[in-house]
Amino acid sequence: MAELLEGVRDLLPVPTPQDDDLRGTIFAIERDRSGHKVAYLRLFSGELHVRQKLDSGQVTRLEVVGSGSEDRLTAGDIGRLSGLSGARVGDRLSPAPEGAPAFARPSMETVVTPADPADAARLHAALLLLAEQDPLIQTRGLPEGGTSVLLYGEVQKEVLAERLRDEFGVEAVFADSTPLYLERPVGVGEDWREIGRHADNTFLATVGLRVEPGTGYSFRREVELGSLLHSFNQAIEDTVPLTLTEGLYGWPVVDCAVTLTRSGFVAPLSTAGDFRNQTPVVLRSALARAGTRVYEPCHAFEVELPSDAFGPVTAKLTGLGAELGDTSPTLVTGSLPARLVNQAKRQLPGLTRGEGVWWSTPSGDRPVTGRAFPVRRPGR
Repeated sequence: MAELLEGVRDLLPVPTPQDDDLRGTIFAIERDRSGHKVAYLRLFSGELHVRQKLDSGQVTRLEVVGSGSEDRLTAGDIGRLSGLSGARVGDRLSPAPEGAPAFARPSMETVVTPADPADAARLHAALLLLAEQDPLIQTRGLPEGGTSVLLYGEVQKEVLAERLRDEFGVEAVFADSTPLYLERPVGVGEDWREIGRHADNTFLATVGLRVEPGTGYSFRREVELGSLLHSFNQAIEDTVPLTLTEGLYGWPVVDCAVTLTRSGFVAPLSTAGDFRNQTPVVLRSALARAGTRVYEPCHAFEVELPSDAFGPVTAKLTGLGAELGDTSPTLVTGSLPARLVNQAKRQLPGLTRGEGVWWSTPSGDRPVTGRAFPVRRPGR
């Protein structure tokens, strides 16, 4: 760890701060003897002090690595911070520095269960701990038991299984991987529920929402910010992205712009809970009016092969639904749905007499065509 910290401090450039905004990235997490998190933070600009409040908690202890200072952290330094109970590797205190790496969305999903049912709680806790340490691991508990884990590929399952066994003493069973589809709105949809005007409105909250295609996720307002109490505004803004984790077919909704078009409350009877309960009803109705289309994850691939295998390999890839790119007698490139990557890899040795070499990486998505939209099972 000492050599890693020295390398981070000396080799990674420190951006020239344009202002006094606090900017930094958590790049490692460990646990102290009591099991509490200790976060390693690289600070790019601004200053950080003990007892300062951050999104992930309040700094209760601060140690500047290499200097022994325990009162403040300045730009260019690395600090060991205690008290940040919600911290995860990759968390940033503010917008990422220019040039920060970005990862593609995971393309596969699996369910992990313990080989011994008595280890269920230990397995879930271990996966949560690994997710804190590794931004490539994403997990969530399932109502019927087990833990859902999002994956970039099959090799990641082998790595997880080994870490769970070696570091936590838990034998895990991984279900077959399934593609992680996405939904995008295809039109504009709007709905609202108003206090006293809708018979099915059981909440003391007026909420109107419009859904339309966008780039990434965005939330806007057409109502005055002061028309609602801050807690009511926050309840709506927090509930919208949670609702969009399951679209019309059960998959996460992306590239979606949501606009608050109407709002109202009854003082002093309305509560934030009314807005948290009302928002999903309105949003799902607006989303249904907009409609969504399902997209499947894809991998970009390269295949090196002997020239006499070019015809059989390209025919097989095309039959699987691959979109071919640049090709030559010994190199084929293109994209293929993630659900078919393993099938293509298994058939490659037989088509190339074992001389073919396959390489692929997640690379966006494409609309699902030629078959019914896949529906995500409840709880997955």
